[in-house]
Amino acid sequence: MPLISDPNLVIGMEKGDDAGVYKLREDLAIIQTLDFFTPVVDDPYIFGQVAAANSISDVYAMGGRPVVAMNIICFPINKMDIAILQEILKGGLDKMREAEVLLVGGHSIEDDELKYGLSVGGIVHPEKVWSNHGSLPGDSIVLTKTLGSGIINTALKGKLADQGLVDRCIEMMCSLNKRASELMKEVDIHACTDVTGFGLLGHACEMIEGSDVGMVIDSSAVPWFHEIKEFVEKGIMPGGLHRNKRFRMHMVDVAPNVPDYVIDIFFDPQTSGGLLFSLPESQAEDIVKKMHEEGIEDATIIGEVIKETKGRILVR
Repeated sequence: MPLISDPNLVIGMEKGDDAGVYKLREDLAIIQTLDFFTPVVDDPYIFGQVAAANSISDVYAMGGRPVVAMNIICFPINKMDIAILQEILKGGLDKMREAEVLLVGGHSIEDDELKYGLSVGGIVHPEKVWSNHGSLPGDSIVLTKTLGSGIINTALKGKLADQGLVDRCIEMMCSLNKRASELMKEVDIHACTDVTGFGLLGHACEMIEGSDVGMVIDSSAVPWFHEIKEFVEKGIMPGGLHRNKRFRMHMVDVAPNVPDYVIDIFFDPQTSGGLLFSLPESQAEDIVKKMHEEGIEDATIIGEVIKETKGRILVR
């Protein structure tokens, strides 16, 4: 599909970045993104919180500050009590308040399947935009949240997940990437994305696709909810995991010591996942330490960028 070009378009659709960026003047650009999905939890208020945090995250992943948002609602008015929608919207609004984002409107339609999310507008300096490309050899790779939400949500639908595990997953999904993004502005970010529907390895593949670098990921360093191993071994996994694996596995090399279930977890589609970014090795430990001090306890150095395996990821 031919794309429309514009000299003020900083980031477009070409490389699958998390949002579009358009320069308004030399010191100001706008960020635009949109995301919505079906419920991942039963509680409508929590669903609203998760959906809003997920939508807003794309602005943080671009190095920007979210400013305004509009609700996107698909609701089966003849099948569900309107009170459910009210709770969803309340959850979303409370999360927007936490992010200091102003709700300015929205759009709703009647649909047989409930869906909710946001269109979010943010701002950033045109020369301080983060893209999902740009990693350099020697960079460290950092992930800020634990993996496993897709598998846990699938187990929850089958009433197989322990409530304690579900509660921890909900806390993770509801947490904003706001503070992590703010701290990252103190260092030299070479590439950044957030880990969502394509899973850790899917988004990592996007970061090196068409570039002159590859990645090595230390499987023992990646944070994930260890209770989900049992679910994976029993085949309790979302369909998106298998699609991610089929689409990107040709770019991934796996060391003999890495179990198959680990690769499945690394392809698990995440909801409101963490930021995945690369930066100079000399700055990595300090930023992770600061994140831990600020309560971002799962932030971890999970690998490095190398030039020897161009366009490939080694999981070892």
